[in-house]
Amino acid sequence: MRVLLIGAGGYLGRFVADRLLADPAVQLTALGRGDDADVRFDLATGSPGALTRFLDAVHPGVVINCAGTTRGGARELTRHNTVAVATVCEALRRSGCGARLVQIGCGAEYGPSQPGSSTAEDAVPRPGGPYGVSKLAATELVLGSGLDAVVLRVFSPAGPGTPAGSPLGRLAEAMRRAMQSADGDLKLGGLAAQRDFVDVRDVARAVHAASLSAAQGVINIGSGRAVRLRDAASVLARVAGYGGALHELDGPPGGHLRPTIGHPRTDPDQPAPVTYPYPDGCGGWQQADVRTARDRLGWRPRISLEESLADIWMEAACRI
Repeated sequence: MRVLLIGAGGYLGRFVADRLLADPAVQLTALGRGDDADVRFDLATGSPGALTRFLDAVHPGVVINCAGTTRGGARELTRHNTVAVATVCEALRRSGCGARLVQIGCGAEYGPSQPGSSTAEDAVPRPGGPYGVSKLAATELVLGSGLDAVVLRVFSPAGPGTPAGSPLGRLAEAMRRAMQSADGDLKLGGLAAQRDFVDVRDVARAVHAASLSAAQGVINIGSGRAVRLRDAASVLARVAGYGGALHELDGPPGGHLRPTIGHPRTDPDQPAPVTYPYPDGCGGWQQADVRTARDRLGWRPRISLEESLADIWMEAACRI
C-alpha cells in the first residue's frame, strides 16, 4: 500500500510515520515543508495543480494529512489549517489516483462542553477560538469534498515529544526548574481545566487503523476520560520524584493545593469558575466519547496517562 504522509515532521506526524514504517506492507512517502521530507511542498502556498501532478506520479492509495499549526493569529491558522486542506481536497479531486484521505482534526472543533458530559461525533461544534474554527472549517471541507475520507478528531495528545508550550509541557518544565533550583514550593496556574489526554502513540495507531478501514465521516480519538490538570501535576510530581508542595494559583477556594505526592485527587466535585483564559477555546471540561473509534476502527487507547507523563518527564529531565 502506497501512503503519502503530509506533515511527517510535526508532533503527530513523526509518530504516524514511525507506525507506518513498522508495517512492511506500507510504502511511505513523506511530503512537507522541512528538509527531512521526501518531497518539499508547502500546502499553504502551493497550487492544487502542482500537488495533483505529484499525486498522479506517485499514485498513493492513502493520503494522511497531519500538517497544520496550533499557533499564530487567525490569518496564519486559516492558511495552514484550512487553505492547506482545501488544496489537498482539490488536488485529490483532480487526480486519477483515487486515494483515500485521512485528515487529522482536533477536539477543539467542538469547543466547550458541559462538565461531566462525553462529547460524541454528532455534537454540534461550537469552537471557542480561532484555532478550533480553522480546524472545523477544514473538517467541513473534507466532509463536503465527495472523497473517500475520514476525519479523526484528536483530543489532547500527550507523551514523548509533547510541545513545551502545551499544558503538560509547561507542567514538566516548571517542575524541572523547581527541582534544578531546589525549590520546595512550586506555584502553578491554570490547573482547574479538565482535559481528555490521549498518548500520541495511540493516536498513531488510530491513524494506521483508519488508513486501512472503510470508515468515513468523523471519529473521535481520545481516552474517554477527563483528567484535572492539577491531578496530572500530582502524577507528574510522583514520576519526577518531586517532594515539594504544589501551590495552585487559581482554582477551587482555599488558595492553594498541597496534594499528597503520587496520589491524585479523586474529589468528584466540579471545579469552581476561574478567571484565567483557556487558549484552546474548550472551556473547563472536555471528554471524548470514543465508542465510534472502538466500533468502526477496532481501536482502544492502550497507554496510560502515567506512562505518557513519565515519557514527558524523561525528556524534560534531560534538560537539567
